Amino acid sequence: MSHKKFIYSWQKWLLSIMVGIAVKAVVTICLTVVMLGILVSNAPISNAQAVLATYVTANTQQGTVASATVYRSPECNCCGKWIDHLKTQGFEIEDFLTSDIEAVKQKYKVPDNLTSCHTAIVNGYVVEGHVPAEDIKRLLQEKPKIAGLSVPHMPVGTPGMEIGNQKDPYTVFSFDNKSKVEVFNKYPSSQSKLSTTGMG
Repeated sequence: MSHKKFIYSWQKWLLSIMVGIAVKAVVTICLTVVMLGILVSNAPISNAQAVLATYVTANTQQGTVASATVYRSPECNCCGKWIDHLKTQGFEIEDFLTSDIEAVKQKYKVPDNLTSCHTAIVNGYVVEGHVPAEDIKRLLQEKPKIAGLSVPHMPVGTPGMEIGNQKDPYTVFSFDNKSKVEVFNKYPSSQSKLSTTGMG
């Protein structure tokens, strides 16, 4: 009798393991089917699919953003504020303090007319000055064949250089290894925004 009980308990234990494996397999298959449906279908997607797609996209973007290595002077407060701006946008920061920031700019071949207070390296690109995080994300998404981006000097209203509602007009420039410079993005002043709003 005890022998039969032992066999019965052993069969129950084996059955529970098999059921667990089967459940995991079904869940995996269902998730795979949902993902394939999202990728290949042009039809409207359900809320569950939308949540899953958003989750996948967010993780992909986080993987793309990776980390920024920032070189700055220990006395530079606005550089620290720009770093905080990047952190709020999901960037992981390595913050290096240096007393010879000019040597860093020369090492990464930042054109003399595009220099600012700090220099960062993001996924191999040079980011000079108070460049908005959105422009850096666009850079990482489009992956153009350039050396990097720059906001020369320290315009008021750029990330890390906020003074109330004041905002100077400024331009984000791109540059390549031959110092060829082009406009990457433009930002208007707070005054021009007010004028445009008033005219509307």
